[in-house]
Amino acid sequence: MLSAFLSAFRTPDLRKKLLFTVGIVAIYRLGATVPSPGVSYGNVQKCLEAIEGSTGVLNLLDLFSGGALLQLSIFALGIMPYITASIILQLLTVVIPRLEQLRKEGQAGQAKITQYTRYLTLGLGVLQASAFVALARSGQLFNNQCNEEIIPTGTGVPDWLTLSILVMTMTAGTGMVMWLGELITDRGVGNGMSVLIFTSIAARLPSEGWRIKESQGWWKFFLVIALVLVVITAVTFIEQAQRRIPVQYAKRMIGRRMYGGTSTYIPLKVNQAGVIPVIFGSSLLYLPQLALQFFDQTDPGKTQAWIQNNLVDPTSPIYIVVYFLLIIFFTYFYVSITFNPTEVADNMKKYGGFVPGIRPGKPTADYLDFILSRITLPGALYLATISILPNFFFIWLDRQQYLNFPFGGTAVLIMVGVALETSKQIESQLMQRNYEGFLR
Repeated sequence: MLSAFLSAFRTPDLRKKLLFTVGIVAIYRLGATVPSPGVSYGNVQKCLEAIEGSTGVLNLLDLFSGGALLQLSIFALGIMPYITASIILQLLTVVIPRLEQLRKEGQAGQAKITQYTRYLTLGLGVLQASAFVALARSGQLFNNQCNEEIIPTGTGVPDWLTLSILVMTMTAGTGMVMWLGELITDRGVGNGMSVLIFTSIAARLPSEGWRIKESQGWWKFFLVIALVLVVITAVTFIEQAQRRIPVQYAKRMIGRRMYGGTSTYIPLKVNQAGVIPVIFGSSLLYLPQLALQFFDQTDPGKTQAWIQNNLVDPTSPIYIVVYFLLIIFFTYFYVSITFNPTEVADNMKKYGGFVPGIRPGKPTADYLDFILSRITLPGALYLATISILPNFFFIWLDRQQYLNFPFGGTAVLIMVGVALETSKQIESQLMQRNYEGFLR
């Protein structure tokens, strides 16, 4: 693997792509540390020390932003508005005929959908920036555990102007992050948005690992590292697992040329849904904690106490079971809307393709639907099992201290997936130049 890296840097055009990607990542991390105008950097650092990593409802967003969210930096929103916009457009494609028609138009239609995604990203950026600024003003950004003034008042500048500039800065940062990701996709190596998410999560690993060492000691620290390596190995193995459906194309005469007669396959991954079901399940479980904000904090009732103990506490058995079932449900839901067996069967029939032993048309669609339902179950169980691992880490290490634990669940799924995708792209470019494979 090291020799493959050396070979990549010896190739001029590939070396330029790698260095360009590293440069964009450096700019992204710099923007994640620069505070937005109007934010007291010193008070933010005091609040971060006061809460000791317990960020409550915003833990997943803060993890994806590499810690920039709680610091209210210019890249505080990170890539999450773009991810949300992409998911929304993908779901609306199934509902709105116009979007489905654009998706079928090829590159031109996809460019139009990408344009809609950008507009929706900026709109979501304004909404999310306004929400986070409001949380910072009220103190709920740090769960009311910090009395420091995050956005100082009485500075001689009208409050509405300070807040407006802060919202515009964070929204502009979202637009710039989206642009940096597209630059990596076009001129660098790998999918730009995925690389930026990978960078944000990786930036949290040293500090979180050192916190475990400081509070639990060396032996638990090394035991956690060993468990993480086992989880990464298992995730890597399953992420590359797929069921290959053989497809044969009949020979056709067009003019004087003969086409077809080739054999290929349809790769159906075990984890066909990716990490989207985990994000859906996590977001849905954040709703009870948001609902607690509307209760009277000074006089908690039975309902509030039950929600706090069973639907907010990540170590609660009910929380773990509900989270597990939600991920299984959303896995089936997302696979059903992203992979259409009838459409695939019709395209195969249109170009003279067929599955050996299966008649074209509806029998092929039924066969693909049967295979997909069979492999979706282990994929859903795999996603749910990996996602609840951090909850058991919470119980083992400390019940509430590691709510940003980045060594399991969503973080591992994203990091392994991005690493595999990027390594495959480097490997394909090396193979074009007759070099040995990137992963041997």
